[in-house]
Amino acid sequence: MIDVEKIRADFPILSRTVYDKPLVYFDNSATTQKPRCVVESLVNEYYSVNANVHRGVHFLSQQATELHEAARETVRAFINARSTNEIVFTRGTTESINLLAYSFGEAFMQEGDEVILSVMEHHSNIVPWQILAARKGISIKVIPMNDNGELLMDEYKKLFSEKTKLVSVTHVSNVLGTVNPVKEITAIAHEHNVPVLIDGAQSVPHMTVDMQDLDAEFFAFSGHKVYGPTGVGVLYGKEEWLNKLPPYQGGGEMIQSVSFEKTVFEQAPLKFEAGTPDYIGTTGLAKAIDYVTAIGMDNIAAYEHELTEYATRRLKDVDGLRIFGEAEHKGSVISFLVGNIHHLDMGTLLDRLGIAVRTGHHCAQPLMIRLGIEGTVRASFSFYNTKEEIDALVDGIKKVSKMF
Repeated sequence: MIDVEKIRADFPILSRTVYDKPLVYFDNSATTQKPRCVVESLVNEYYSVNANVHRGVHFLSQQATELHEAARETVRAFINARSTNEIVFTRGTTESINLLAYSFGEAFMQEGDEVILSVMEHHSNIVPWQILAARKGISIKVIPMNDNGELLMDEYKKLFSEKTKLVSVTHVSNVLGTVNPVKEITAIAHEHNVPVLIDGAQSVPHMTVDMQDLDAEFFAFSGHKVYGPTGVGVLYGKEEWLNKLPPYQGGGEMIQSVSFEKTVFEQAPLKFEAGTPDYIGTTGLAKAIDYVTAIGMDNIAAYEHELTEYATRRLKDVDGLRIFGEAEHKGSVISFLVGNIHHLDMGTLLDRLGIAVRTGHHCAQPLMIRLGIEGTVRASFSFYNTKEEIDALVDGIKKVSKMF
């Protein structure tokens, strides 16, 4: 069970006011708020342990290194990877996907080869492949969806050819909330001996993810969406795959030896971690993972599902409101428009009522084209949100609607 009031006490920002109104924070898909323990871990490490990690012989460096590598083990356990060698620290999902697009593209793709994406991808899982297409002449194929926001699996199966080298899809849509059948998507790709990358930015904060169960070769997520610090993220990769990929960047930390004639690189994961890592941030991410693990990912998923169902029922009572994305399996995201009210106007006026929502195309413009709209208002929920806050959102939408 979720004790919401106890949880909310761990998030000081939730008690503040905006325009003299209690803050209602429904922009969790963009970033989540941080519990006190995460922020305190950052302060404590800067004040008591701060030193550059790896190779240092002095006490502080060794202690900081131990915390940094302990965080890698925390991430490994959280997503049930086989080894810490499969956990690469990055700046977030975007860098993780860019890393893979560059390194995988260099090693395994040439002109005419194909990557399969879906119509509901975030720009972070489109643009890196377009850059690769411009550089190497690869082609992009797109899995279509139905009007409920569900991928058409029969059409997906038809996209494979002897040129298909990778499938890269989102686990949960940041606009529609659709929970895609990534285990099935992966199994189908494997029938064609094609590896898979899953964008887990919107799934890791809300549900249990298990790398050994999903069996995808790669998986990416961001710390700041799972109640951790900004600027730190993870690329999971099966160890045998990571060791086959060339480095993404060069510099310190990712080398065994350097001469002007030759450089010998480390094995994964250090091969992909050039320069000083955000070792303070990785400790904060580990604290955030410990925090959600203590609550229980299944408890979080059940409570957020309850919130989403309640919000859906309440919002459907608003005259002229259209919800985009009504898949059978859906996460805690609701995108909507009301009548002819522009999404930006709705979001701006809700903000004056203290209600934080996201407006626009949500970095998913191809999806907006498929839906035939320019953008939506998006409310996204967390385990620290309440039904009373949803009531405030619905009342706010009704107030704004009367103004138009």
